[in-house]
Order: sequence, then C-alpha cells, then structure tokens
Amino acid sequence: MSQIVFLILMMGVFWFVLIRPQVKRQKEHQKLLSALKQGDRVITRGGLVATIKDVSDPTLITLELNNQSTVRILRVYIDGLYIPPAETNTKAPVVTG
Repeated sequence: MSQIVFLILMMGVFWFVLIRPQVKRQKEHQKLLSALKQGDRVITRGGLVATIKDVSDPTLITLELNNQSTVRILRVYIDGLYIPPAETNTKAPVVTG
C-alpha cells in the first residue's frame, strides 16, 4: 500500500514541478504568436532582432532585418518580443514570451 501512495505522490510532484509549468509556457507562447502584428519588434530563436513586415500567412512571417533585407520564417521560430536595453535600464536585452 505504501508503494502505491509513494508512486502517486511522485506522479503529483512530476506534474506540478515539470509538466504543468511547461504546458503553461507553451500556452503563453501560442498566445504571443497569435497576437503578433505588423511593426512589432521580435527576436527569433536564432538570435535575430527584426521588425515584422507581414503576418498575412498563418504559418510564415516576413521580417525586415534592416531597410534592405527581408526574411520569411516560420511563425513558431519567433521567440518573443524584443525590448531594447535603453528602455529597461539593463545591459542585456529583455525578451518577453
């Protein structure tokens, strides 16, 4: 009987420590991706900071890296919104999402 209680307790610990926070992060990331709009400054998983130029495609986003370069990437490769260091008074950029 004590082994069953221990097993259930371990499953509960795994749920609250590992699984639940990951599911919450995934939901927040999906919410961020669905709320992206033209003109948002984002950072990609590869570390590129760019401005969104077009979001008309449901799976692809067109990013403008500078005035001359545009790149199309999958929406899921957007890591978060980019907030420049000057606005946060820190040395490192802040990524939300």
